[in-house]
Amino acid sequence: MTHLPWLPPKPDDFRTRVRALGEHEHVGQFIQTLAWHDLDDSAAVLLSREIRKLRDTGHSLAPLAACKLGVLASATFDLVADVLPASASRHGVDLEIITAPYDQVIQQALDANSEINRAECDAVLLAIDHRWLQLDRPQLTDESARMHVAQAVERVKTVAKALRAAGAAPILPTIATPPDFLFGHMDRRVSGSPRAMIDVVNRQIVSLTAELGGYVLDVAALAEGVGVAAWFSASHWNLYKLPFAAEFGPIYADAVGRILGAVRGKARKCLVLDLDNTLWGGVVGDDGVENLRIGQGSPEGEAHLAVQRLALDLRDRGVILAVCSKNEDETARRPFRELPDMLIRESDIAVFQANWIDKASNLEAIAKTLNIGVDALVLLDDNPAERAQARAALPMVAVPELPADVSLFPQYLALSGLFESVSFSDEDRTRAGSYAAEAHRAEVLAGARDLGDYLSALEMVITHAPFDAVGRQRIAQLINKSNQFNLTTRRYTEAEIAQLEGDASTFTLQSRLRDRFGDFGMISVVICRPCEFQSSLAWEIDSWLMSCRVLGRSVEEAMLSEVAEAAREAGVRYLLGRYKPTAKNGMVAGHYKKLAFRQIAEEADATAWVLDVDEYRAPALPLKIVRASALESRGS
Repeated sequence: MTHLPWLPPKPDDFRTRVRALGEHEHVGQFIQTLAWHDLDDSAAVLLSREIRKLRDTGHSLAPLAACKLGVLASATFDLVADVLPASASRHGVDLEIITAPYDQVIQQALDANSEINRAECDAVLLAIDHRWLQLDRPQLTDESARMHVAQAVERVKTVAKALRAAGAAPILPTIATPPDFLFGHMDRRVSGSPRAMIDVVNRQIVSLTAELGGYVLDVAALAEGVGVAAWFSASHWNLYKLPFAAEFGPIYADAVGRILGAVRGKARKCLVLDLDNTLWGGVVGDDGVENLRIGQGSPEGEAHLAVQRLALDLRDRGVILAVCSKNEDETARRPFRELPDMLIRESDIAVFQANWIDKASNLEAIAKTLNIGVDALVLLDDNPAERAQARAALPMVAVPELPADVSLFPQYLALSGLFESVSFSDEDRTRAGSYAAEAHRAEVLAGARDLGDYLSALEMVITHAPFDAVGRQRIAQLINKSNQFNLTTRRYTEAEIAQLEGDASTFTLQSRLRDRFGDFGMISVVICRPCEFQSSLAWEIDSWLMSCRVLGRSVEEAMLSEVAEAAREAGVRYLLGRYKPTAKNGMVAGHYKKLAFRQIAEEADATAWVLDVDEYRAPALPLKIVRASALESRGS
């Protein structure tokens, strides 16, 4: 797994394509497409340099999401830093890197005027290892072991707290354990062995990220995946002070890119499954259902079961499952209905596309049905020709390369990091099931006289509350994932959201929606900051975003009603809003006009709008509104 084998080989004319990037209208998309290849060091460095050059010369790299990453390293980091922009672009991020001088971790974190703190980074990666934490030597008394563990954890905590106080989200690594044994297989029973101390420190580092609003880079897992004996290179450490063997730089850089992509809301949302020779062995249209190879008792059947098991595990954590197969629809559905060994059932599939249309068109139809972008899709397909055609037609769809051995499919998909997550909320657990509830809502719509009748029949309840620690993860997730219904597309980390919770001058709103068929969870977020307009107190709507799943349900009106009422209570006369167009948020171009705001300016990159709170009158709404803070309901 050293060279990321789930990525296809780079094209022969890779260098020519890189040098021609500036000629393309959609530069960011072409960068991401080029990055979705297995790049050697020279290719990754070339692409990273071109990304920096294009950014510095004023090119828009959209849809790549901008991110400024600081790096505090206790060892040589240049080999990783040189390829990180390419790895990050693979996961949807336009990465600018700020590196500090060698082994100046604590000094840079604590000095308000350091390069890292002056740079106002979005996140800072703490690239440290067991040596920096002084866990490389045994402590042969329990007291000394406890002291060393406590000092190591406190050292990490001091740095992380300083970074968060400066406004950056800390990315903390777990510590890879060297393969050396002191007591042999007794090591983990001796509290002062490096292995035992590192175990304890890693658990506490993970807890620190939750406590401080940071993120985990599981370096220990990376090292275990390739083998710790290979990960640690004594010669590379002695000669170059490299914390791990140079050959593993691509794995490390890709892992960092995955995390930054997830933080910026770029992780994929939907796994699209091919059927024949992917979910089962054989071709159902030719072999018949009874002759498909699936289930216990044969290596091939069990390998296909493992693919299904991983797909279901992903569904349970919130990934949507879809089917895209060249088959007759009825024939393709028969194994799901008739084979008892099938783990995946029809009810687990949100969209089922089985026909003879080209897969690219079917992938677009799946995205449209789910109301997500095609860049949220991952296609798992055993056929190399189908994979190549899908990549050529829709380069924004992630199509992992797969080996001939089906038993490796789950490993390739899992290691690709396409569904990387930096949080896990109740909404994630129920997301896949919510698409089944949509079918029931469609039945109600079919029997309704008009839209008003339909909305009333849903028995909707919207609950409003200010930002709080309980909702923080989901708030950050919405802010960083919402692209379509997002007026300004500003992004905030969990640490920044935590600061907003305690800012009395800022108005924050998180809203949840449920109806008779299910709970949508948190569906909208609003942030308003105080300002002045026409010599009167005003609120500028810094951010307003909403899940597209609840469009057309009068939720926008309910949100504005709540914001306007809160503004009146605070003595605010005007609400100011801006719409900043992006490649994806065209659906809200008329948002403020629809809500009776008046346009007051046409700016270079936005339109500005105002609403007089004194003149605003909330419309009658087909839902019940509840203020969670006071637990009082207002008229519907």
